[in-house]
Amino acid sequence: LVAPVDRSLHKAAVARRVRAHYPVVPSDGAAAAGDDEEGGGGKSKGGSASTSLTAQVLAELRQETARRIVRGEAAGTDAGVGAGAGGGVAGQIVLHREVDLGIAGTGGGAAAAGTAAAAGGGVLALPGQKVQAVGAAEEGGDASGTVRPGGILAKSSAEATKIPTPKWHAPWRLTTVLSSHLGWVRSIAFDPTNDMFATGGADRVIKIFDLAKASVGAPDALKITLTGHISPVRGLAFSPRHPYLFSAGEDKQVKCWDLETNQVVRHYHGHLSGIFALKLHPTLDLLVTGGRDAVARVWDMRTKHQVHCLTGHDNTVGALLTKPTDPQIITGSYDSTIKLWDLAAGKCMTTLTHHKKSVRALAMPTFENTFVSGAADTLKKWQGRDGRFIKNLTGHKAVVNALAVNDDGVLMSAADNGTMNFWDYSTGYNFQKAETVAQPGSLDSENGIYAAEFDLTGTRLLTCEADKTIKIWKEDEEASELSHPIDMAGWRKKCLAEAKQRY
Repeated sequence: LVAPVDRSLHKAAVARRVRAHYPVVPSDGAAAAGDDEEGGGGKSKGGSASTSLTAQVLAELRQETARRIVRGEAAGTDAGVGAGAGGGVAGQIVLHREVDLGIAGTGGGAAAAGTAAAAGGGVLALPGQKVQAVGAAEEGGDASGTVRPGGILAKSSAEATKIPTPKWHAPWRLTTVLSSHLGWVRSIAFDPTNDMFATGGADRVIKIFDLAKASVGAPDALKITLTGHISPVRGLAFSPRHPYLFSAGEDKQVKCWDLETNQVVRHYHGHLSGIFALKLHPTLDLLVTGGRDAVARVWDMRTKHQVHCLTGHDNTVGALLTKPTDPQIITGSYDSTIKLWDLAAGKCMTTLTHHKKSVRALAMPTFENTFVSGAADTLKKWQGRDGRFIKNLTGHKAVVNALAVNDDGVLMSAADNGTMNFWDYSTGYNFQKAETVAQPGSLDSENGIYAAEFDLTGTRLLTCEADKTIKIWKEDEEASELSHPIDMAGWRKKCLAEAKQRY
């Protein structure tokens, strides 16, 4: 096969191919485009046949080509597309494949058709979508139209990307370092009164500190040390209604400590391997644990019986969230999935498979029904009710081990290389990047962060680290919007770049 030398014949062949791939279905609800031979601007003729601009262009092209072939004439290069093109350039074939630009009404529709024809700007959309043609804004006309069936969803080039304005937050700085544990510090929990906090480590002990004294580095901040676990303590939680502290470790044990006698009063047996996460239900007397046996187990706090065994994950359950409303339990696993569970039935409601790496951390604010998941690929924000994906929080390129959010809307992500990113929770703006400082005498590789939590007031941030220390951070009181302004130029650039991505 030899390509036709004549350019217009080649265009006719292209038109036939387009016609084969995009069969034209007449639009019943749209009026025909106006016959605007003088350059556009007049009103469309209301009594013409209701066919799309695509049908008119292709039909006239077919008829003109057939007439020339019958007469034995050569198809000239000056053949225009005819009426309805809105003043198109001679010899130019513009296929507005999905949108009928000739809407009856103001004359801006035909003018917009001419502008779009000159620009070659066809817009693809799904049936029933309203889209705006390229150049409609310049002409001031209403170029939105009804889309015929068989379209493909695409974004109009005239659509403006909205740039949310981040809330200003003061940067955080290190104030106090507590050295008490003899191994990696793996877990932390705050008392409901905000008077004390507990930490568990790889040295198999639980230490309870006075928060006020620890914040100023007092030597008597440590209140008591609890021993009983024979492996690293990976989960801690204070009961808001009872004087109990719950702990879980890699020794497959879940213990309930009575803080009045400092003794273990209950054991919860059932896990087949190490336990990596522990949470209490906010309103019911239930305890949820997840571990290396790839299940989350729901325990009755008083009877010590297992209520549910939530199965479905293919790897370690490394993060948990509990809520008073459905889904009342959310699990994050090393199989890179997140599952939302119906607590009453003990069955999975939704499985989220967006992450590509192990989900090691989950966090949930108190002021809205959303939650954030952290993995080595990115942070993702989700709707709490049905698990609908909201946005990506990109920029923390490390294995995120811990997430924490306070009531002021500050989200902190901490990684195993010691990096900490602080985000505005509502917009996803990364307003600070920090790195923890390894304790003098320890290796530089021991600056990983394994757990982090804000106190109940949200003014102190505690991080549990691989250099065996607990670090306390607070906001810089001397910082202001003038000394640490929001980088709107960089934020706008990032938002526009992410808007161009398909996912």
